[in-house]
Amino acid sequence: MSQQLKSVFPSITQKQLEQFDMFEKLFIDWNSKINLVSRKDTDHLLVRHILHSLSIAKVFSFDNGTNIIDIGTGGGFPGIPLAIMFPYVNFDLVDSIGKKIMVVDDIAEKLNLTNVKAIKSRAENMPAKYDFIISRAVTAFPDFVKITENLFRKPNSKSLKGIIYLKGGDFSDEIKGFSACKLYNIRDIFDDEFFETKKIIFLPKKF
Repeated sequence: MSQQLKSVFPSITQKQLEQFDMFEKLFIDWNSKINLVSRKDTDHLLVRHILHSLSIAKVFSFDNGTNIIDIGTGGGFPGIPLAIMFPYVNFDLVDSIGKKIMVVDDIAEKLNLTNVKAIKSRAENMPAKYDFIISRAVTAFPDFVKITENLFRKPNSKSLKGIIYLKGGDFSDEIKGFSACKLYNIRDIFDDEFFETKKIIFLPKKF
């Protein structure tokens, strides 16, 4: 894994590489006890989950101190890989299922990710304090926009804020009503057939 990550992120540090290696081991161990992702997916954890999450880091760079919420984080995607890549950005990883949050909390602690909080909650019950909202296709995009619209904190500058959503397949109907959406093809970022239809949807927040 280290060599593959180094090839796509040349500036990645040794500490980060070690964290990713440990993350892989911890996640596979937990997945054998609690079904976080498909068991066959653990053989493809780097591409299907870690690189999928890190596609965001190839498009966006976050300022230190930025507050990000990962809604429906499951086993920690995309939040944990991004928290490793951006150690001075604050990540709240939220899921309504307690077992999954227990796993995220344990992994974050063992990786010494002091910029991660694992929270058992629904999106609607979280405070409005975030600059970016990230997720991996937990629901139809219009529904996601609706349940998260009150989570943004008002900007004290003209800095960019918005929803960053990972989604695959044909979702053209879902984004018809959002003319401000920008799409990024992940296949253009990572050359693997798994990403053939997968995209990053970015919807900037207007205040």
